[in-house]
Amino acid sequence: MNDNTQNHMDKEDFEPGVGNALSRGWTEMKGSFLVFLLAVLVLSVFMTPINMGGEGHYDSSPLVGILETAYLFLLYPIINYGADLIFLRGVRGDQVEVKSVFDGFGNYVNIILASLLTTGLIGIGLIVFVVPGIYVACRLAFVSYLVMDEGLDPIAAVEASWRLTRGHAWQIFLLGLLSVFIFILGLMLLIVGVFPAMIWIKASFAALYLAVTDEEMEPAEV
Repeated sequence: MNDNTQNHMDKEDFEPGVGNALSRGWTEMKGSFLVFLLAVLVLSVFMTPINMGGEGHYDSSPLVGILETAYLFLLYPIINYGADLIFLRGVRGDQVEVKSVFDGFGNYVNIILASLLTTGLIGIGLIVFVVPGIYVACRLAFVSYLVMDEGLDPIAAVEASWRLTRGHAWQIFLLGLLSVFIFILGLMLLIVGVFPAMIWIKASFAALYLAVTDEEMEPAEV
């Protein structure tokens, strides 16, 4: 009886909405701060070569360019997807271990192919026109969760994300836009604030994903 009541309350807390996602993300950030911080620090370490390459800190030889591209597409997605899994589990209330950030290596092929497919679809949208690219990015925002948590293959994950985000693209876009301002605010706070900003952003997107999936399941439970 108590479990059913608690489940009902949890689902009310997870109603889709930008404000609800940010609120839930903030709450979970405070509750699991150290675990989330370590996950973000690991992710930041793996982001460093990408940032350095973008700033031209490496020489621009063809070999270096190839290595940078290989790193971006063949290694970084593993850590990024693993971090998304940690935040999803944390927001959902599951037991979280920082070592899960490396869980993606056990699902390497699906993650790399899903990342390539997502990047390709968004890239096509951006080439056609900027707005379609942004729209596609919003509709594919849940791919990493579906690959890591549901174990879907790349095509199934893209199709499932497209279905789940129907009617929620505007919410995802607005959350993404607010995330930019949150990140900038973190930068302004002596750079140290970047890490709490990243935690809040990732926790909020995980909360929105859970809200949407909970809403998807509700009719089947009636």
